[in-house]
Amino acid sequence: MSTSDYTHGEMNVDAQRSMYDSFMRAGAWGAIITLIGLAYATFTLSMGMNWLVALVLSAGGGIAIGLGLGFGGAWIATMIGLAALAVVIQVLITLFSLLL
Repeated sequence: MSTSDYTHGEMNVDAQRSMYDSFMRAGAWGAIITLIGLAYATFTLSMGMNWLVALVLSAGGGIAIGLGLGFGGAWIATMIGLAALAVVIQVLITLFSLLL
């Protein structure tokens, strides 16, 4: 039998705890971003809402949810970035539709 300095129940688990917390936070971010994307698609496609109104509602709701969950400034920057990307995509769609 090997001898070891390990004593059962005395392992430092700070690294594992930090990794678990980060993984759960990333999962929450992904789930909420998916929810916001589905809300935007539902507003525009199913309800016939103007895309800009749906975008403002979705991004505003996303910011409110993120602040409620304590995601902080990185979450707000992500929401603003995704909203800006949506505006660029919509402008490209409008420009290409003029060519047809």
